[in-house]
Amino acid sequence: MVHAFIMVKTGAGESEQLLGPIRDFETVTEAHIVAGAYDIIAEVDTDAVYEVLKTASSRVQSLEGVADTKTYISLDD
Repeated sequence: MVHAFIMVKTGAGESEQLLGPIRDFETVTEAHIVAGAYDIIAEVDTDAVYEVLKTASSRVQSLEGVADTKTYISLDD
């Protein structure tokens, strides 16, 4: 099992309308609007690293209003 976090930077005022679609992705287990350099943190559980990257690059980044993402793969159990 691969556990990861996708940090999502959105356009101004876009966070609330992007939270639902991000939560709807099959691999996303939780997503929250946060304060800081990024606007949304999505927690992802998959069977392979490739699926994490696919979620970040093909799915999240394709949403209108997403300005940038950064993905962190957890190294602990």
